[in-house]
This record gives sequence, structure tokens and C-alpha cells, in this order.
Amino acid sequence: MKFNTTFKIITGLFLIAVLTSSLSTWQSKYVQESNGKLVYAKDFRGDILPDFSKVGYHQGAAIPEIKVVKTISAPLEGSADILLQKAIDEVSQLPLNSKGIRGALLLKKGVYRIQGTLNISAGGVVLLGEGDHEEGTALIAAGNGQRSLIKLSGKTASTEVKGSRSSITDDYVPLGSFTFQLDNTKGLKTGDLISIVRPSTENWIHDLKMDQIIERPGTKQWKAKEYDLKFERLITKIEGNRIWIDQPIVMAMDQKYGGGYVNQILNSRISENGVGNMLIKSEYKSETDEDHGWYAIQFGNCEDSWVRNVTSKYFGNGCVSMTGGSKYITVTDSKCLDAKSVITGGRRYSFSIGGQMCLVMNCETTEGRHDFVTGSRVCGPNVFYNCKATRTHADIGPHHRWCVGTLYDNITTDGEINVQDRGNWGSGHGWSGANQVLWNCKAKKVAVQSPWVSAKNWCIGLTGEQVPGRFNDKPNGEWEGLNQPGLVPASLYLAQKKQVNNKN
Repeated sequence: MKFNTTFKIITGLFLIAVLTSSLSTWQSKYVQESNGKLVYAKDFRGDILPDFSKVGYHQGAAIPEIKVVKTISAPLEGSADILLQKAIDEVSQLPLNSKGIRGALLLKKGVYRIQGTLNISAGGVVLLGEGDHEEGTALIAAGNGQRSLIKLSGKTASTEVKGSRSSITDDYVPLGSFTFQLDNTKGLKTGDLISIVRPSTENWIHDLKMDQIIERPGTKQWKAKEYDLKFERLITKIEGNRIWIDQPIVMAMDQKYGGGYVNQILNSRISENGVGNMLIKSEYKSETDEDHGWYAIQFGNCEDSWVRNVTSKYFGNGCVSMTGGSKYITVTDSKCLDAKSVITGGRRYSFSIGGQMCLVMNCETTEGRHDFVTGSRVCGPNVFYNCKATRTHADIGPHHRWCVGTLYDNITTDGEINVQDRGNWGSGHGWSGANQVLWNCKAKKVAVQSPWVSAKNWCIGLTGEQVPGRFNDKPNGEWEGLNQPGLVPASLYLAQKKQVNNKN
């Protein structure tokens, strides 16, 4: 009897210990929650993890419900190109309301075969369907030709104001900072849009060893001025020659490497555009067919716009591409499924960011190569949040040539996530990303390295295997909490967004 009692007590204590262990939580040394606020640890240069909270449509605002102003029923036969483009053009001629919106073109349930590209080149035009499934609204990229099926783009992104250049005088502007000093603020005022230019100098490229890439046919060494980064920001405050901006510095400005300067710019993008609630498919002739639809949706010189509840199938490259002129785009609750192409470079980039302050969240992919990916010299902040990739053929992460300021938050993949020096892959990809943050991700294998100078990369709370990457002689990134469950906050993006909302 006494033995049974003792056994029960020990068993109970063991179960409590196991339960307590499974419920244990931990916080990163780089950012912690304290009394409802996030507290960031600075390094010896003053660098901190950047604030990624104000990305996407209107810095993270909810996507609005748009009034339908024109309705089209599915044609019974033939191509829908002329019919749909005419309807888009008609909506594009309607007046803008006080929120910059003209209205939505609703495509009723049915099949719409499109031989070319539907172009939306005016702001305030939204394209809606009645469901992203076979019984809903289905757009078909019919016939041959690599192209985007829906393209949303204005003529230009922005232009510099002549004679508005001012130099940054701080010896060092830290990563994550919202303020810096100029040599003069003449002509600038609160609310002005500026371009913050971080120049690429010969000594910077040399210290990165990107002028020493081991060559193979087609390899291009990095060159000064070709890697200048231009970050668009809004001035929120001016005191003397010091200014404050609405988005953080995601690439430190260091006088050792040329410092930085500011130009006033004028925005000319279209805005308030969207695509939602539809299935978009490409016809194809074989599993390796390359002569068919390439992207379902492409954003060009466009801002404060969105994609929601879209499923794409069988495209050679992906569901949504946000090219360099894109800014403040949200892509949410969408899928990129079963790509058809040769499995090699330049294909299957399921959700691709080339712009600034863009957000991809709650999205899924299958059969992709680079499922959640950024391109060359992309100027963040940008965020991938709560996304999943299965049956992958390559890796997730910055793809090449110094993309800066991306957060990969709660990304799950059965493949790899890599932030590394890619060396002579491609035509000389080199250091793929700088100031990239992986937070609470799950992957089969992960390599996170930090560049020799100017930036770091972080991997916090990963579930998966840490691997060296292509080159095992490169500096390791900042790793913390490998295979340790219970990271708090569970999402850095949501925690940062909550703190910003509380301030407002």
C-alpha cells in the first residue's frame, strides 16, 4: 500500500514536470516583451532588430470591401480578352471617390478564357470574382506565350526633385533607427516623400569580398554604384537638420562606406487596386511546358493595393510577383499550386517580392522552387508571415545580390530556408541577403550566415536542422533557440504590429 502511494506521488510529480516543461516559454535576447512593450537589445553600434509592423496595404490596414460598379457574366465560348479589357477600361474612366477608389468589376461564376494579358493601369480599379475554386470564377491563361495574366502597373514609380539632395552627416546611422542628421533640410517639410540612398563603394564591395567571386562562365563581379540602395520613406518630423521617418533604416548608413544622402521625390504610382476571390489557371501541354502562362498576377508601379483569396494553378513561375516599383502591397489567403515548367533557374518563384513594404501572409504553395522569395537589391522592410510550402524543389529566402530587411515569420516548409553567400551561382549571386530575420520557422534544413561587414542575419526559434550552407567558411549568423519550443512572442510581426496599434 505504501509502495503504491509513493509510486503514484512520483508518477504525478513526473507528469507535472513533463507538463510544465512542455508549457515552458522563453524570450529572445534581441527583443523581449516587458509590461506589454517590446524592448530591443542594442549592439555596440546601436543596431537593433528593425520594426517590420508597418508593411502591406496602407501600412497593414484591413483590406476594404469594394462596391461593385460593373458586372460581367461568363462568356459561353471563345476568348474573353476584348470583353474583359473593355470592362476594365470602362471602370478606369469612372471618377475616384474620396478614398481614391473607382469601384470593382465583378466577374460572375464561370470560365473566362484569356489569350493575352488583362492590364489595369489606372488607380482605384478592383477585379473581383465569386470564389477561388472550380465552381467559382475561373480565369484561364489560354494558349501559348509566357506572360502575366493580370498586370497592375502605372507608367512610373517616382521621380527625383532636382536640386533637393542633402547628405547624411551622422558617422553611423544604426539598423532599426527612425532618425538621422542632414547637412541641411532646406526645402524639406513634414509629409514629404524622400529617397534615402545608401551608396555602394569600392571599399565596401571589396570588404564583402564580392569583387572576388570564384568565376565560372557568365560570372559578374560586383561593381561600385551598381549596388546603390534607394529606400522610400516619409518625413514625419523635422527639428533643425534632424529628420524622423515613418519606416526604419534597414541598412546601416556608415561613413566608412560612403554614408548616405537624401533626395526629395514625387510619387507617381497608381494605388487602391486589387484582385480577389478567383481561381486563375494556365493551360499547359506537359509537365515541363515552358510556353504558357508565367505569373497569374504582377504588380508594377503600384502601391497600397492587394490580392486576397486567389488560387493559381499550373503557371510556370508563380501566383504573385511584386516587382521593383511595388510598394505597400498585401497578398493574403492565397495559394500557388502545381507549377508546370522545367525545374531549373528562373522558374517557380511562387510569391516574389521586389518592392518595398510588402506583406505576404497566410499563403500556401506546392511544387515551387523559391516559394517565398526576394530578388536583387530589394529595399525592405518586407514580411512573409504564416506561410506554408510543401513538395518544394529549392529553398525559401533572399535569392541573390543583397536584399535587405526581410522578416520570415512562422514560415513552414518541407524544404530549406537559406540566407547565405551563394557565390557564383547564377551570374554571381553572392551575398543573397542582409539584415534578414527568421522567427519561429519550421524547415527541414536551414543555413543562416552573416556577411563579412555591414549587416547581420538572425535565426531565432527555428525548428529544424542547422546546416553550413554552400560555403562553410562564411561567418555564422545570429542563432538562438534552435529546436526550443515556446518562443515568446510567437510572432514578431504581430507583436510589433500590436505595439504600433496600441501607440495609435
